[in-house]
Amino acid sequence: MGPSWSICAVWCMAFKMKIRKAVIPAAGLGIRVLPVTKSMPKEMLPIIDKPAIQYIVEEAADAGITDILIITNRGKNIIQDHFDKSVELESVLTRGGKHKELEIIRRISQLCNIHYIRQKEAKGLGHAVLCAKSFIGNEPFAVMYGDGVIISETPAIKQLIDVYGEFGEGVVGIKAVPENDISRYGSVKIEQIRDNIFKCTDMLEKPKALSDALSLYAIMDRCILPPRIFNLLETTLPGANGEIQLTDAMRQIAADKGMTAVNFEGVRYDMGNKFGILKANIELGLKHPEIKESLKEYFQTNEFKSLLQ
Repeated sequence: MGPSWSICAVWCMAFKMKIRKAVIPAAGLGIRVLPVTKSMPKEMLPIIDKPAIQYIVEEAADAGITDILIITNRGKNIIQDHFDKSVELESVLTRGGKHKELEIIRRISQLCNIHYIRQKEAKGLGHAVLCAKSFIGNEPFAVMYGDGVIISETPAIKQLIDVYGEFGEGVVGIKAVPENDISRYGSVKIEQIRDNIFKCTDMLEKPKALSDALSLYAIMDRCILPPRIFNLLETTLPGANGEIQLTDAMRQIAADKGMTAVNFEGVRYDMGNKFGILKANIELGLKHPEIKESLKEYFQTNEFKSLLQ
């Protein structure tokens, strides 16, 4: 009985480690970055030469995720067009001998199996995730917020997947934020397990006052959730901003069995924020092989320095 039980335990652990599906909520209106988002989804705002959401899809693919559901709404067909195969463009590039560009374009449509569904009513992040219930089925899955681009050596979502495989619980990505910013996020109550891994036993979405915050660590754009989150979301009442908040449903899991929090390695860019968009373009521009030298040279010119005065 002992050996059989050991084999079963190993099999179950291996099963838990396999996160095949991800949900990317991308139905927000992008009000903080109007007027550009009047006609362009914030998820399609470029960082140098790639839209923000492509960075997120690439992160998922690099972490071994094979199927992605993007939650959209009206006016966001441009996202679907971007990840679709473009026969006409590929034909033009082929005829012109643009082999490098052709490979870049082909890779976009081959990253993952990408599916789409519309959130017909703007009822909040929790409602958007609930729209993925039939797509996910009865397996754990990743949630990757559509306006959070994270650049890291190991994909941020892979860092969470690795911890899920170890503890077999839901996992949230966290980062410390300044006191003035915690009211914009979900604050978490945590206890360190080791290094950058914590036990999370409570969370609060958008604390109204600093004294209400559970800590200055905030839920940041990435999580791994068990399928029972859907049953919880179905009974979750509207919370902050009158919306169904994913944090409120996750809070029940944290209070019940506890969740794991990972202070992930990487730099996070808020693509729903004007300064975040500009910062992403500057910092990644300084690493881009085609423009980094030109950008560095420009920063040394008197023309640029005069703008700082």
